[in-house]
Amino acid sequence: MKAVGIMKYGGPEVLELIDVPEVYAGKDEVRIQNYASAVNPTDIVARSGMIAEFQKDFPFPYVPGMDFAGIIDQVGEDVSTGLKVGDRVMGMAIPKGDYGAYREQIVLNQQAVVRAPKNTSHIEACTLPMNSLTARLSLDLLCLKPGQVIAVTGGPGAYGGYVIQLAKADGLIVIADSTKNDEVLLKGLGVDIIISREEDFAKQIRAHFPDGVDGLADGALLNELAVDAVKNGGSFTSIRGFKGSPQRDINFSATWVTEYDCDYEKLDNIRQQVEDNKVFLRVADYVHPENTSEAHKRLEGGGTRGRMVIKWR
Repeated sequence: MKAVGIMKYGGPEVLELIDVPEVYAGKDEVRIQNYASAVNPTDIVARSGMIAEFQKDFPFPYVPGMDFAGIIDQVGEDVSTGLKVGDRVMGMAIPKGDYGAYREQIVLNQQAVVRAPKNTSHIEACTLPMNSLTARLSLDLLCLKPGQVIAVTGGPGAYGGYVIQLAKADGLIVIADSTKNDEVLLKGLGVDIIISREEDFAKQIRAHFPDGVDGLADGALLNELAVDAVKNGGSFTSIRGFKGSPQRDINFSATWVTEYDCDYEKLDNIRQQVEDNKVFLRVADYVHPENTSEAHKRLEGGGTRGRMVIKWR
């Protein structure tokens, strides 16, 4: 069975096709014939070696990937979610050793897998699980109420885009920064107020909301540069572990999507929001497994809008 993995840290060129053993569904598990795997920034963190900052035990060969979409071809004992052979599904994997989503067959706990949204392709569906769950967790950590204001950095990206859409579904007011080229995209996602990416972020936020915003989701990793945009007693969440120094009673949190691993209900709710046209999926392009390095190069180069995808079938 084929997978895309690495035998050492390095640039995109270290990605290679490798053979991995066939796997079988056990108790509470389903096996998926994978059709598509999304390529995410977290995959680059692993491949490049930056992951060593967060994870000391890192065995090779390593297969990256957290998002997939495909068809169930085996169901283990005691599966109670209603999933069955032949169902089109999507899910989130937590990579460990040679067991990430860059593989043509994967076995996971039933709670990590839900049906794919109706009227979506495998390529589209695989872009949803990890990024949308990360966005959902950020919003849950910010703990905002309908009518409150959230600021989002990195809105045109996959994470930022899902934060915007889910925030609007939650009844929040959204302010986000953008270049001129992305303004139409952000308006389409539902942003209420767009500010310039070229100017001081916090200063622009305060021009619209003098006391600051109620919450901030930092997808662009502005870190300290964005903290002043938050009001006293507000909330700030980041996606790479940043937590600001205690100040002004701000609630700082770090969004680690592993907290929502195997949260069937949350992912299935987002699936329903896609079917209800509250959340839209964005694909930048796809490559075949042997060209996975090209997807990594394009993602690292910046400017992709939507996710690069590995098409297995």
